[in-house]
Amino acid sequence: MTPRTHFPFNRKLCTWLGAVLVLCLCAGAASTNYRWILPAWAPAPVVPEDNLMSDAKVELGRHLFYDKRLSGDNSMACATCHVQSLAFTDGKAVATGITGQTGARSAMALANVAYLPTLTWANPQLKALEIQALVPIFGEHPVEMGMAGKEELLFERLRTDEKYQQLFARAFPQEAARGVKELYSLSTVTKALASFQRSLLSFNSPYDKFKYGGDSNAISPAAKRGEALFFGEKMECYHCHGSFTFTDNIHHARLPFAEKGFHNTGLYNVDGRGAYPADNQGVGEFTGDAADMGKFRTPSLRNIAVTAPYMHDGSIATLREVVVKHYALAGKSASSPGGRSPLRSELIAGFEVDEAEVSDLLVFLQSLTDTEFLTNPAHANPWPQNSQ
Repeated sequence: MTPRTHFPFNRKLCTWLGAVLVLCLCAGAASTNYRWILPAWAPAPVVPEDNLMSDAKVELGRHLFYDKRLSGDNSMACATCHVQSLAFTDGKAVATGITGQTGARSAMALANVAYLPTLTWANPQLKALEIQALVPIFGEHPVEMGMAGKEELLFERLRTDEKYQQLFARAFPQEAARGVKELYSLSTVTKALASFQRSLLSFNSPYDKFKYGGDSNAISPAAKRGEALFFGEKMECYHCHGSFTFTDNIHHARLPFAEKGFHNTGLYNVDGRGAYPADNQGVGEFTGDAADMGKFRTPSLRNIAVTAPYMHDGSIATLREVVVKHYALAGKSASSPGGRSPLRSELIAGFEVDEAEVSDLLVFLQSLTDTEFLTNPAHANPWPQNSQ
């Protein structure tokens, strides 16, 4: 589902969130028979103990993810805003819901979302995929899938489908034994969706083959020069994108404590004092702390070449512009009337770069594209063509 931040939830949605939170409090490196499709060098994700992974849950979640019946008017699925060939983004600056209302932030990529300790662009307290799934389905600010107040309609759609009758029973046999209401519930729907999303693992890019697979020819000399720039002190990209998931937001079975990174990159300075637009103020919107103005979660750079446009609001069209017109200037706001933001992170210092270096860096970033992930049938739409 759409891992991005929305504006303050209404009371009804808060009630739903709280109900599911009770089911998701305990988390740990779960021990199950599920086989993660991971290279030997990659640690396993951390999974909630009350929602252990299973093939049956993943398959049910895949069907739900691509099912437009999860929206009020049967016109929109999770996959509408998360397209596999675009690394589960949608190619738009901001997404549009079933009523035509647009959100303020971009649909985030879902590759390796299982490793994220916090979800969405700016809400530091939204930590569980099971809870986050409720936001696009039932949220009203903005309206996305438009199912607020229509839970029973959703369950009726699911339980009267013969395919789902099989899938739900296989995925949740204990709930099935307790009856229909236990089997078709917000708990089972969100757990299945979360399980499918956790299965979306992307670790087979050319750079992975070079870095971890020992194939010195997997990336070009230009990409190798770009790697040196990326991890060097001139551009310093690695400070926020240095982990194997290329973000400083990460948690896995070998890491005792989650790492969380939210940064103000100086994208805006609308008042000369570092202010961001009123509808997009980052972590500060949730904490009320002025120091958190403009801080957003660091996105992963895996598959970044196919996820344009960029930044939390899709305001930069190309990767080249991200490098040249934003980070090289110590923030895009440097070229605005307000000038460089005084609230930008100290890591955003700017740098001088020539065209050859920009080209090399972009070639390196392109080497992070995992084409197998973008075409893997296990992640694709399971429904017959035109049926959903």
